[in-house]
Amino acid sequence: MNRRCTLWAALILVSLPLGARAEEIVVSNYGVTTNGMPYAVALAKGFFKQQGADVTGILSSDGGGTTVRTMLGGDLAYGEINPTATVIAIQQGAELKIVSDNVQTVAEFIWAVKPDSPIKTVADLKGRKIGYTNPRSTSQALAILVLEKAGLKPTDAELVKTGGFGEGVVALDLGAVDITPIPEPLWSQNQGKYRAVVRASDLLPPLDNVVGVTTAKAAATRGDFIRAVIRARRQAVDFMYANPDESAVIIAQAYNLAPDVARSAVKNLLASHEKSGVRYWSGGEINLQALNEMMRAQKLVGALKEDPDWSKIIDESFLPDDLKRK
Repeated sequence: MNRRCTLWAALILVSLPLGARAEEIVVSNYGVTTNGMPYAVALAKGFFKQQGADVTGILSSDGGGTTVRTMLGGDLAYGEINPTATVIAIQQGAELKIVSDNVQTVAEFIWAVKPDSPIKTVADLKGRKIGYTNPRSTSQALAILVLEKAGLKPTDAELVKTGGFGEGVVALDLGAVDITPIPEPLWSQNQGKYRAVVRASDLLPPLDNVVGVTTAKAAATRGDFIRAVIRARRQAVDFMYANPDESAVIIAQAYNLAPDVARSAVKNLLASHEKSGVRYWSGGEINLQALNEMMRAQKLVGALKEDPDWSKIIDESFLPDDLKRK
């Protein structure tokens, strides 16, 4: 009898529509960095189920290649990964496709100093020590772009590896660096202690931050699920712009942040498009200019060797029709 019940249960599970299968997705640095915040809203508001994707959990990772390995090793149908790691994995033979373009700016980046620092503008960076996390990281590439905007060469300042953003704040306190990046939500946690000199949203062009990715296998067999995840995330983004305070409450709980910190981070990023014209959290539409800008930045620090062939990497078929390029 037990064997028969088990068999029937298995048959029922197999016969369920693919869109109804409960499963997880993976999002780089979910619960830590700002890119993944719409997924917290989508999960809390039930948008995944509304759109036909029964997402029961969101896996986090340390980002980049770790997210790629988590996705491939776990046979997951959808992941949010930085575009450079995606391109490198594809160039190394991974069968992945970019299916959405989720965060198209680096507006979460703020370079800050101690309140009494003589550094007032980006031009004052000449001869200074600028913190960055690790070699070939986005923060290293962005530091070079910031210097470019000031008309300076990378050799006009000293780039100092700190090992992490929190460690960069410690280095700033100790005087090991003169200025360091403090991205959201870390900035909202510490903005009373430091003075912002450079905001990426004011100085830098749109640079692609994270993309939605699927595997060749999932693209062929899980199309309905992938489309539903993209729709649910878009619904969450629209909700965040319309309801920033309620969204901040959800994010504070999911990210273990103080409510005022979450509120500040969310509102800062929602407003960041005022100069660039590009929203921080997008609906998923592909922004080739932002993708190419990030690829150029990563080539500056040696993280990327070959230019990607976007025609072989991007698959817009999973996007809602109004988000597809004409």
